[in-house]
Amino acid sequence: MKIAVTGKGGAGKTSIAAGLACIFSGQGKKVIAIDADPDANLGTALGFSDTERPTPISELKKIILERTGELGAFFKLNPKVDDIPDRFSKERGNIRLLEMGTVKKGGSGCVCPENAFLKALLSHIFINRDEVVIVDMEAGVEHLGRGTAQSVEKFIIVIEPNKTSIDTAARIKGLAENLKIKEVLVIANKIRSEGDRIFIEENLKGLRIAGFIKLDESLLSSRGILPEDSKFSKDLARASEEVLNVKTNR
Repeated sequence: MKIAVTGKGGAGKTSIAAGLACIFSGQGKKVIAIDADPDANLGTALGFSDTERPTPISELKKIILERTGELGAFFKLNPKVDDIPDRFSKERGNIRLLEMGTVKKGGSGCVCPENAFLKALLSHIFINRDEVVIVDMEAGVEHLGRGTAQSVEKFIIVIEPNKTSIDTAARIKGLAENLKIKEVLVIANKIRSEGDRIFIEENLKGLRIAGFIKLDESLLSSRGILPEDSKFSKDLARASEEVLNVKTNR
């Protein structure tokens, strides 16, 4: 299973990505959890301490330079990356964490060795690795090239019950369709009432809702670490069973 999780900042996509990684891990499956968001909070949500977290790939300047063969404005768009996931990830149980890091952009639409390296790495993992792959992305599809996108089995947009979040979902849907991503789903998070559910159902157009997750106050006091036996996790497990074809023990 190859899953990309995106959505407006603050909607809870990192918690969703971490929760899915834990569900698959609990099934005994090997998981590669990739943090492709510059805020890089996926490791914390999965319980990795600061000292346990891996070095961000974008900071491997020497390796990136060697592999891309940068010479002036010319560099390889398909550098060797097959050894990177095992060398520069950290493991806890069945979950292997990889952090992509941030590429400092000199202008809009950075085309640079670091960006080319990250895209090649993500493509390799999606296409060639056998583990379950879950990517916590920015609010968009910036890390996905066309070949990588077509390997995504589930593209999940996390929303919360407000107009801004729904507008962001519509924009992301358009980007995903341009890349011909197979299946685009929505998980509605932070649901406080039946009114929130109705608001989403009435305003979200053209997207299938995988599930509704009630607002869980325990997440607010968890310091970013996803509680194991929370109401949030149980709601996500139900969505996983019904739409993502993941059987869970609840």
